[in-house]
Amino acid sequence: MEKGEGPSLKKINKYACACSIVASMISIIFGYDTGVMSGAMIFVKKEFHISDVKTEVLAGILNLCALIGSLSAGRTSDYVGRRYTIVIASILFFLGSVVMGYGPNYTILLLGRCIAGVGVGFALMIAPVYSAEVSSPSTRGFLSSLPEIGISTGILLGYLSNYVFAGLPLRFGWRIMLGLAAIPSVFLAIGILKMPESPRWLIMKGRLREGKEIMHKVSNSPEEAEFRLREVKRNLGMDENCDDDVVKISDSVKKQDEGVWKELLLKPTKSLQRILLAGIGIHFFEHATGIEAVILYSHRIFAKAGVHDHKHQILATCGVGLTKFSFIVLSTILIDRVGRRKLVLTSVSGMILALTGLGTFLFLAEQSGGKLIWTLVLSIITTYSYVAFFNVGLAPVTWVYTAEIFPLRYRGLGVGIGVAVNRLMNATVSMTFLSMMSAMTIAGVFFMFAGISVIALIFFYFFLPETKGKSLEEMEALFTKSKDSKNVRKEVEIGNH
Repeated sequence: MEKGEGPSLKKINKYACACSIVASMISIIFGYDTGVMSGAMIFVKKEFHISDVKTEVLAGILNLCALIGSLSAGRTSDYVGRRYTIVIASILFFLGSVVMGYGPNYTILLLGRCIAGVGVGFALMIAPVYSAEVSSPSTRGFLSSLPEIGISTGILLGYLSNYVFAGLPLRFGWRIMLGLAAIPSVFLAIGILKMPESPRWLIMKGRLREGKEIMHKVSNSPEEAEFRLREVKRNLGMDENCDDDVVKISDSVKKQDEGVWKELLLKPTKSLQRILLAGIGIHFFEHATGIEAVILYSHRIFAKAGVHDHKHQILATCGVGLTKFSFIVLSTILIDRVGRRKLVLTSVSGMILALTGLGTFLFLAEQSGGKLIWTLVLSIITTYSYVAFFNVGLAPVTWVYTAEIFPLRYRGLGVGIGVAVNRLMNATVSMTFLSMMSAMTIAGVFFMFAGISVIALIFFYFFLPETKGKSLEEMEALFTKSKDSKNVRKEVEIGNH
C-alpha cells in the first residue's frame, strides 16, 4: 500500500465514477464548441467574406473570453460550491450556442462566441477539480482525466458535425453546427442538480455531516471514508475527531479565506511557490507547444500539404479528432499506473520528434507546390503522431496535475489561475497562427513549436515531482525540498491558521 492512500483505495468507487462522468459532460460541450469551429470557419468566411485576421479573432475570442470565466470560476466555486458552478457553465454554453446559431452577422457571431468563452473558463476549471475532490489517490488520475476525454469526445463530434452538415445550403449549415450545443447544455444544467456536492467543499464550509455522508458514498469502505475525512479536517486546521453536524467557521478563518489571493500570490510559503510555478508552467506549455493550431486549423495544414477539396480536408480533420480521442482513452489507463511525470516526459519527447517531422514535410510540400504524394502522406502521419503524443500525456496530465497539487483552501483560485494562463496561451496561438504562417511559413511555425517543446521538456524534468498515489492533503509537503522538510508541518499550520 502506497503512503497516504489509506485502506481500500485500489477499487474504483462506482458512485465517485458516476459523479465524475456527469461532471465531465460539461467538457464535451466545450470540446464540441472548439472542434466545430474548425470546419464552420470555412463557411463563415464564405458567407461574411472575412479576412484571415477576422478569422483568427473568431477562432481565438472563445479562449480570450475564457480568461474572465477561469479567473472568476475559482472564487465562485468556493462561494456557491462546485456543483452550482457547473450549472453556471451550462447556462453560459446554452446562451452562447443560441446566439451563435442565430448569427445574422459577424459581430453577433463574435458575441455568442464570447458568451460561450466565459462558460469555457468555468468548465475547464471546475470539472477536474470536482473529479479530483470526489476520488481517492489511487484512482484520482483516471477520474480527473475524464474531463479531458469529454473534451476529446466533443472535438470529434464537432468535426463529424462539420462533415455531416457541410452539404447543407451555406446559410443553414454552419448555423446548425454552432447552435446544436444548446440542446445538451439544457439537459446538463438540469441533471447536474441531482449530483452531490464535493465533500471537501462541504467540510471547508463547516457542513461536516453532509460532507461525511457524501465521503462515505464516494469511498469503498467506512475505514477509507474516515481516513479521508481526517486528512481533510487536518488540512483545514480542524480537530480530526470533531463529529459535529455543523461547525461554525470563525471570523478569522473567513477573513483568511478572503485573503487567499494575497497568500497565494504575494506571500506564499516556499512549497506554495513551487506548486504555483508547476501549475502555471504546465498550463503555459500545454498550448505554447501548438496543439490549438492543429485542432482549429488542421484544414489549412492539410491544404498546404496538398489536400485541396474542402470535403476531403474536413474528412482528414476527423482523423485528428479520432486520434485525439483514442489516445486520451489510452492515457486514462496509463496515468495511475505509469505516473504523471513519466507520462508527460515521454509525451513531450514524442511531440518534439513529430513537430520536427511535420515542419520538414510541410516545407518539402510547399516547395513542390503540394504535388508530391509522399510529402502529403507523411505530413498527415506526423500531424496525427503529434496529436497522439500530446494526448497520451501532456493533455490529461495538465488537468489532473493542477487539480491535485493545490491545497484545498487555495485550490479554486490556484486552478483558476492555471486555466487563465492556459486560455491566454490558447488564444495567443489561435489568434496568431495564420499571421505567423504568412510571416515565417507554416513549416517555420511548427519548427518554432518544436523548439518550445524542448524548453517544456527541460521545465517538466526539473519542476514536476511525481504525485502518483499521494493524497490531496500531502501535496504541499511533496513540493517542500528535503532541507525544508523539518519545517513542513510549521508551513502547513501557517497556511491554515
